[in-house]
Amino acid sequence: MNYTFQFGEVTRYWTWLLNGLLVTLAFTFVAAFLSVAVGILGAVARRSRFAWVRAVARLYVEIMRNTPFLVQLFILFFGLPSLGIRLNAYVAALIGLVLYNGAFMTEIIRAGLGAVHRSQVEAGLSIGMSRLQVFRHVVLVPALQKVYPALSSQFILLMLSTSVISAIGVDELTSFAGHIQTLNFRSIEVYLVSIVIYFIMTLLLRAGARSLGYVLFPYRRGAAAGAGV
Repeated sequence: MNYTFQFGEVTRYWTWLLNGLLVTLAFTFVAAFLSVAVGILGAVARRSRFAWVRAVARLYVEIMRNTPFLVQLFILFFGLPSLGIRLNAYVAALIGLVLYNGAFMTEIIRAGLGAVHRSQVEAGLSIGMSRLQVFRHVVLVPALQKVYPALSSQFILLMLSTSVISAIGVDELTSFAGHIQTLNFRSIEVYLVSIVIYFIMTLLLRAGARSLGYVLFPYRRGAAAGAGV
């Protein structure tokens, strides 16, 4: 094999890579925030006293977790126009990321809620706290604390899954890498550089998640480091 690597043919497009990186991070953080909100609602619904609410929540989780994310995106972007609903690529990508990752967040948070003992809820009610206060301070915060390592890992997976949204025309990092490859035909160099960027982002997000865990849960710092996060 006589191949000469020419990474300069990739780094000359560093502004494109930077733009793609920023778009990837924007989708990651916005989708992560919304996915946690969906996960909390889904987890509460999964524990509802109403059977139909539990059934709907379970159906959502099972469908989203057991079908390909790419197919879900295609339905949102290419399928919904057949029903008269048109979404631009960026909106469809964000909705897809939130719905897909929200299903995983639902099960993670549900596990955390299940780990809070009933006696703690009764203790909160006995001292005059409202049910909303009990849920927020006695149930939700400790639950998120317990599952924080798993949530952090899901954030990383969310960031990596943003590469899929290039399939519907969103110009994020993988998409820009493809644009560069079509110009210089240096496929190996382009995608090696992309891998390095994704790897560095993963390490930085992991470190950021660990630091955030120290801020959110100062009395249980192990919550942020429990799974190497």
